[in-house]
Amino acid sequence: MTVGEIVESVGMDLSDRNEALPLVASSKSGSDSNEPQEKNHAKDVHILSFGFLFVFSAYSAAQNLESTVNDDNDLGTISLGVLYLSFTLFSLIASPMVKSLGSKNALILGSTGYWLFIAANLKPYWYTMIPASLFLGYAASIIWVGQGTYLSSAARSHAKDGLLPEGKALGKFNGEFWGIFASTQVVGNLVSLALLRGNDKEGIKGTTLLFSVFLGSMTLGTALLCFLQKRDEREASLSEFSAVVENSTIRVLLQSIISPLRDWRMLLIIPLFVYSGLQQAYVWSELTKHVITPAFGVSGVGGAMAIYGAFDAVCSFIAGRFTSGIPSIAFTICGGSLVQFAALLWLLLKHSGIDRGTLYPLLVAAGWGVGDGVFNTQLSSLLGLIFRDNTEGAFAQLKVWQSASTSVVFFVSPHISFPGMSLMLLICLLLSLLPFLFLVNRNDHV
Repeated sequence: MTVGEIVESVGMDLSDRNEALPLVASSKSGSDSNEPQEKNHAKDVHILSFGFLFVFSAYSAAQNLESTVNDDNDLGTISLGVLYLSFTLFSLIASPMVKSLGSKNALILGSTGYWLFIAANLKPYWYTMIPASLFLGYAASIIWVGQGTYLSSAARSHAKDGLLPEGKALGKFNGEFWGIFASTQVVGNLVSLALLRGNDKEGIKGTTLLFSVFLGSMTLGTALLCFLQKRDEREASLSEFSAVVENSTIRVLLQSIISPLRDWRMLLIIPLFVYSGLQQAYVWSELTKHVITPAFGVSGVGGAMAIYGAFDAVCSFIAGRFTSGIPSIAFTICGGSLVQFAALLWLLLKHSGIDRGTLYPLLVAAGWGVGDGVFNTQLSSLLGLIFRDNTEGAFAQLKVWQSASTSVVFFVSPHISFPGMSLMLLICLLLSLLPFLFLVNRNDHV
């Protein structure tokens, strides 16, 4: 080797080392070059969380009232069933749609479906509620796949910039988002309680004030989402998105649906997706109708669901902070499952003995909120950890199975007794935990 070649080799080696030095120095000294970027990741999560807070405070409270307020020919219950069936079908192709739109555009466009659904409740007829429910199914599919993709991307960037464990960043960001999201049950239902207090059923049906306030809240939430930073490699315009959809082949769409199902890890998690959808629909329709309303009346639904949301929010924050990897996720999910298992047993054994005004339904609502907070934060963190190469596809699968199981509850609830539905949920809980625990035991392959 000549002297020139030696000098060149040494120079290249020093150059490589110099490229690595700023990363090490910045992590230890907290240099200004990385600090603004890390703050931006957290800021985007704040904006995303509060945007959803304003949108879903209105929607969650309205959804809780659908089965009791719009009960002529079960219009409210059937509308929700149609909504979640539409949600299921559109979730099958949500992954390529979000990839084409970009996660930010998907979030903004998706929020418009919720606005239209609340507007339809101002004139709740079959020709307004059913079309609005169908469109909301499409909107929900892209907003939730966009949310999971956007949040996971922000967490990974935060972990990379701060040299943090990816699992810890995912847990922190998911804990914040789902904690604030769960607060929608508190905010929306307290507004509902305040505006509906003292109204009888006929008065509730005639009011427009509640849904007008909800429309204003949704408008503010959509405006907040416009301030998010773009995180995708490309954010397509709506015209580009239309062109992509027109040129999409059936083969490409089928591949986006089937590809995640070829992964054995996804197959083991799907039963937990199904149960998470069942337990959400159970509290929205069965618990409110058969337990809370008989104990506290229609106007008391808002207060009880506010307690449910408060425990959901606190549990989401705590569960997110304790998330560090697969073992911690498994431990937390088992804890939340145990709480809901105890609540279901109590409902099966004691439901017929509940007296009007008793506090036991509030305890059940609180326990149910704990379980829901666990499933929301931990499933999102789990997908972000395992399926980093196909985040959109993973979250699309989550929403496909969640929404499908949710629609089943709304469609079959008029034909199954409350104890029968509770027993079905209890069995599904046990069956969903078995494959998940098998996955955890093969953690070295995850």
